[in-house]
Amino acid sequence: MRLEQLQQQLKFISMIFNCLYQAVSVQHLKQNGSQLIESIRSGEYRPLPVRRVEIPKPDGGKRLLGIPTVTDRVIQQAIAQVLTPIYEKQFSDSSYGFRPGRNAKQAVMKCKEYIEAGYDWTVDIDLAKYFDTVNHDKLMRLLSKTIKDSRVLSLIRKYLQSGVMINGVVMGTKEGTPQGGNISPLLSNVMPVALSSRNL
Repeated sequence: MRLEQLQQQLKFISMIFNCLYQAVSVQHLKQNGSQLIESIRSGEYRPLPVRRVEIPKPDGGKRLLGIPTVTDRVIQQAIAQVLTPIYEKQFSDSSYGFRPGRNAKQAVMKCKEYIEAGYDWTVDIDLAKYFDTVNHDKLMRLLSKTIKDSRVLSLIRKYLQSGVMINGVVMGTKEGTPQGGNISPLLSNVMPVALSSRNL
């Protein structure tokens, strides 16, 4: 058997396994939903570590992704759905990254508008390793200015500190919001609001 055929078969088997895993996880949610909700309300819920995956970047480097369990993805999505409309009102109109209904093409079109209006400069800011270096304490302090429910703040901190699993070994996380989590795009946009004293 040729190497390419073997790799395709392994990829196919991996896809089947992932589908089965998700189906089992969804069934788990259906059977244990009320207990899960109660554990979140009581503050006893503990997120599991995310699975660390490296994907190649166009420049030759690697982007680190953290893949949460299905249960944690569902919880994070619920948090994001409630908090996103609240924080969207605080975000700059000049910010296009990782926001609902916004994309890079719109940012380019906005730059074109500025050029046609007579401006000479546009600025594209990309913070290197931003997701990996977000300071947890500073982020939580910023979140607490808007979120007044201590249970929600506690749950978000637990997600930030849930750790990563690399090749079966769990390691703690002292900084960063792992790319791959449903709540990470929202959290990554909270910090720049504090960095700018006015909208651009």
